[in-house]
Parts: sequence; structure tokens; C-alpha cells
Amino acid sequence: MSQTIDAAAPLWFYDFVSPFSYLLLEQHHKWPQLPFGLVPVSLYALYRHWGQRPANEVAPKRVFVYRHALFRAEQLGIPFKMPPVHPFDSTKPLLLAAALEADVPTVCAIFRFIWRDGRDPSTPDGFADLCRQLGVPQGEPLIEQEETKARLRRNFEDAVALGVFGVPMFRLNGQIFWGEDALPMMLYCARSPSWLESPEVRRVSALPSGLESQS
Repeated sequence: MSQTIDAAAPLWFYDFVSPFSYLLLEQHHKWPQLPFGLVPVSLYALYRHWGQRPANEVAPKRVFVYRHALFRAEQLGIPFKMPPVHPFDSTKPLLLAAALEADVPTVCAIFRFIWRDGRDPSTPDGFADLCRQLGVPQGEPLIEQEETKARLRRNFEDAVALGVFGVPMFRLNGQIFWGEDALPMMLYCARSPSWLESPEVRRVSALPSGLESQS
């Protein structure tokens, strides 16, 4: 049986299909010196659960997202090359990371294969090359194990239970911080957690909606 995520631990949720997850992990040296658990989770499964429309389905938004990712990479000095197609099916690398219980160097290597080298890990040749680079010659049978699939499913279920709606996302001290650009906010709250309990933060966190739900 797959292990449940420790909700009390510092966590970082990611999907290899997300360029912003790559950019955020490349800034790992800026993260607090805490033992963050790295949790692979399907971004598109999260979209389906929360009823969100993916950016790639909105043509102008898709173009902006790619330009913004490239801009942020250039601004941060991080090597960046889009894979040949996007979005791609990230299931195989997610399963591989789950099976390996991948640490920061391994997750970083997978991200760099995709977003620095510009490779597609969803193709047979691409996934085989990725496994060779990682020194995992039995990658295909490894990701086919039911235990591996169960672990990724449990990651998704636990992520939803913790309020995770997208990636990249930190969860620290019971609070979530979404997006590459939320790193400064997370760092500030790590130093000054009382800010989240300030009167104005509490007020905006409980604002009622002025529109009826469209669901």
C-alpha cells in the first residue's frame, strides 16, 4: 500500500510538464533550509478535479505562458529550451520520479532533460534516453508496477485533500504558496508566519463572492 504524504512536513508539489516548476527548482538554493518533501503530481488531474481550464486550451494564454516562462528564465539566468511539443504527457516521468522516490538532484536531472535540453520524455526514445541518463535501465517495467501507479494516485488524492490546485506549489506550516513567482511570499512567511494571521490577511482570506457560481 502506498504511503500517505506527511501533511505536517514541508512539501513541494511539481509536474514535469510545468516550466515554472523547472524554474523554481533551479532556484533551490534560495529555498529555506528545510527538508522539503518533493511530491510528483499530475497537473492535468488537478485541473480536472477543480474544474479548471488548462492554459493550452486558450490560444492567447498559451502563447503568453510560453513567452513568460522564457522571459523568467532569461531574467533568472537559467538555461531554457522548450520541448518539441507542449503540453506533452508527463505520466511516464511522474511515475519514474514516484518509483524512485526522487530526491532534488534526480528531479532536477529530469527537469533539465526536458526544459534545458528540450526533450520530450513521453516518446519511447525520449523516455529511454532519460532512463539511460539517470542510470535506470529498467525504467519501463518500473513504471508499470502497480505499486508505482498506486503511489502516484495517492499523491494526487493527498494533494487534493491538502488544497493543492496547481504546480509548482509549496506547502509550509499548513499554508500553500502557488507559482514560481510566489517564492518571495513563501520565504517571507517562513521568516514571519504571523503575517498570515494579521487582520488584513484574515479579512481578504474570508471575503465573500459577489457573483453566483457558474457550476
